[in-house]
Amino acid sequence: MEKQISGSISRTVQTRLVLPPDTNHMGTIFGGTVLAYIDEIAAITAMKHSGKAVVTASIDTVNFLSSATVGNVLLLEGVVISTGRTSMEVYVKAECQNIETTEKTLTTTAILTMVAVDDKGKTTPVPAVVTESEKEKQFFKSAQDRKQQRMKINEFAKELV
Repeated sequence: MEKQISGSISRTVQTRLVLPPDTNHMGTIFGGTVLAYIDEIAAITAMKHSGKAVVTASIDTVNFLSSATVGNVLLLEGVVISTGRTSMEVYVKAECQNIETTEKTLTTTAILTMVAVDDKGKTTPVPAVVTESEKEKQFFKSAQDRKQQRMKINEFAKELV
């Protein structure tokens, strides 16, 4: 029987303080900085799930919904939402929290595909994920549609070259 792992085992949470070097001339966090944080937490989440090193195969969606400013705390959470033979889809959400008011605002959501690799850099199988929350189950049900969309985009991109 295929090994299965609960999504809660790999769930990862990070907290970061938004500092002046992280921000642009408007005083809001650089989108690239947020993307780096998202990629890092997705990798950690996928490594916890697979027990292997991982590489980023794709960032399917990134939605910048609002921004964080200097002094805000950025709360990031990653969870494996579906798995293939060697790949894992990871959903990441980022919220910013105002330290004084404790108010939280959703700033960014993303779905990334991470691939497990062995010590020679070859892809290696990963355990299946067991979804728990209703939201995770919804993501799981739509995983095949996202995979087909990725494949279409990759084919279209090849034609552009």
